[in-house]
Amino acid sequence: MKVEQILSQFQATGVETCFHARHINPQIYAGLNGRNWGIQDYEARGGYAALRKILGKDGGEGLTQDQVIATVKESGLRGRGGAGFPTGLKWSFMPRQFPGQKYLVCNSDEGEPGTCKDRDIMEYNPHTVIEGMIIAAYAMGISVGYNYIHGEIFHTYERFEEALEQARAAGYLGDNILGSSFSFQLHASHGFGAYICGEETALLESLEGKKGQPRFKPPFPASFGLYGKPTTINNTETFAAVPWIIRNGGQAYLECGKPNNGGTKIFSVSGDVERPGNYEVPMGTPFAKLLELAGGVRGGRQLKAVIPGGSSSPVIPAELMMKLTMDYDSIAKEGGSMLGSGAVIVMDETRCMVKALARLSYFYSHESCGQCTPCREGTGWLWRMVDRIEHGQGRPSDIDMLDSVAGNIMGRTICALGDAAAMPVRGMLKHFRHEFVHLIEHKTSMVNADATAVKTHG
Repeated sequence: MKVEQILSQFQATGVETCFHARHINPQIYAGLNGRNWGIQDYEARGGYAALRKILGKDGGEGLTQDQVIATVKESGLRGRGGAGFPTGLKWSFMPRQFPGQKYLVCNSDEGEPGTCKDRDIMEYNPHTVIEGMIIAAYAMGISVGYNYIHGEIFHTYERFEEALEQARAAGYLGDNILGSSFSFQLHASHGFGAYICGEETALLESLEGKKGQPRFKPPFPASFGLYGKPTTINNTETFAAVPWIIRNGGQAYLECGKPNNGGTKIFSVSGDVERPGNYEVPMGTPFAKLLELAGGVRGGRQLKAVIPGGSSSPVIPAELMMKLTMDYDSIAKEGGSMLGSGAVIVMDETRCMVKALARLSYFYSHESCGQCTPCREGTGWLWRMVDRIEHGQGRPSDIDMLDSVAGNIMGRTICALGDAAAMPVRGMLKHFRHEFVHLIEHKTSMVNADATAVKTHG
């Protein structure tokens, strides 16, 4: 798909994606316009300077593997895919003296509802992901890597393949990179749209050509990953942050955010806001400021609630959300939720929480891989009960039953999809139980909204 076609899609829907001037000190999205994704434009923005630096091709002595990992540790970079695990610490787990093949994998299977940041990175700044992966491979002594891309954005996969060809032609990928003794081969692989393949071990199964179902852990991928070999897996945005860190130093990156939450973070803001899209801001930015950047609540309505980190994150009521900052610690410790993938779903006063939960529960029921009984059966139970309540057929016992089923799913499945289905249920019941009670007792939602007055974006 041509650049003009992609841009016209956003113009037609009114969604600005990442092309706006409302980022705050951007690092990954800085200077992007939708057309300057190629290698020459990337080099003009300082691209591949970090790779030259660690290989000693910029006139310096270069950096050792330990120095690269120490710099990433100092930066406070945490995994941007959802878990928030310290990146430098994860890299240090890789057994560098392992005599056989080791692998590096980028998780670009972006399927969390509300999340669209990684798609934009790979389409409009793909070389920062490539450079980040090369640096990671150097730090861990890895010679082969894969980028697993969500199957429903095939044009993004094609763009990334083009970028790989450009990097190979320029000598940044392949054997003896830039004349050094370091070699690294990087390949793109596309999935087929299964949400479960965003879970790292299900992703590895899919890469191996098998059905995408999670593995038992331990063993963990660092010791037994792709093809049974040591493997490190990071998210797209995580790798994209690495070149800036190497160029400017770990301390500079840490100072862009807050302690234990270094750097910037891309938030995909959607729902009832005037200007939905991706916003790159320093970690620790107040939610109120992020909402302001997105144009505020649509139509001048009142904010009701926010899902702060993708659909699997427990909902947070407006009053509490307006006091929080956008970082892992604040959202978890003060908000009782998760920063997750950074998908911020804003809901105004016209939204019925029972209806919202029914939609979320249906998604997780549909996407369960079926391997674990609590998830395979429980997600269906959750959806059917919420659906029954939404349509005025709920029973008083349903609310306690919902909480019980959710509790029996959490912590009893191989991967976190079961938890992802249960946490929205428990969050809604915790903060908006009265809406469920009202609908059961009166057979109608307590939210009387004129739906036709709510403008939507495509």
